Amino acid sequence: MNSNPVLSAYTALALKVVGAILILSSLIDYLILAIPFKPFDQAWQIAFTNQIVDRGIVPLVGIVFLSIGYWIGDAIDGDGGRSPVTDLRFWAFIVATILGLLFLLLVPLHVSNLSRAINDQIKQIDEQANVAEGQIQQQSQQLSTLVKDEARLKELDQAIQSGEVQGQKLQPAQVQQLQATRDQILTLRQDPKALNEQIEKAQQQIANRKKELKDQAQLNAVKSGIRIGISSLLLAIGYSALGWMGFKGLGSSGPGRRRAAVK
Repeated sequence: MNSNPVLSAYTALALKVVGAILILSSLIDYLILAIPFKPFDQAWQIAFTNQIVDRGIVPLVGIVFLSIGYWIGDAIDGDGGRSPVTDLRFWAFIVATILGLLFLLLVPLHVSNLSRAINDQIKQIDEQANVAEGQIQQQSQQLSTLVKDEARLKELDQAIQSGEVQGQKLQPAQVQQLQATRDQILTLRQDPKALNEQIEKAQQQIANRKKELKDQAQLNAVKSGIRIGISSLLLAIGYSALGWMGFKGLGSSGPGRRRAAVK
């Protein structure tokens, strides 16, 4: 069964147009993603790498469409003698080679950035935990002082009964807070060990939360490193292979070889 030349020509043209649009739109998208341009900022590098790797398949598909379109067109017209500079495939294969090198370089760069980012995040988690532990120690010291200070306890009772502190009217919520503090002081007086138990409980909660945050941060870093690293490596292989085979194909179908084949 003979193929329809008109349909084949239309298919070739459609593939060329779609391929060119995919390539150009992707390159424009990459430029927009790079704004604001901060190449030495670690957070910018991580975000930019994630975004371009997630979109990395689009220009690859565009180059394949463009190549197939030219292949169909050459099969119909037998026009393989065009200059490489005027052949869109030549420039598409240059883009493929550049992107292949880019995605290959992004693999170690992304892993290195994630390693430094996770170290910074763990350091920040430790600092936040230390601040929380310091606040607990400060509050425990204040409670210990209140438990032993009869004068402060009397002032607390007067404030609760009068609803005023130094002549200022207290809100109902503030009165309830003072009442809760007074009840806690009385409880600690009856059971001095309760304060230490509360401190240990709070410290254990902080330690558990710190471990949870560290584990989650490390898990996210590992997942991102594996996903982006493998995807970027596969894209590098795909682009490099496409560029190499494309240039090889253009060389074998150049004007000199085509004229020799005709003779």
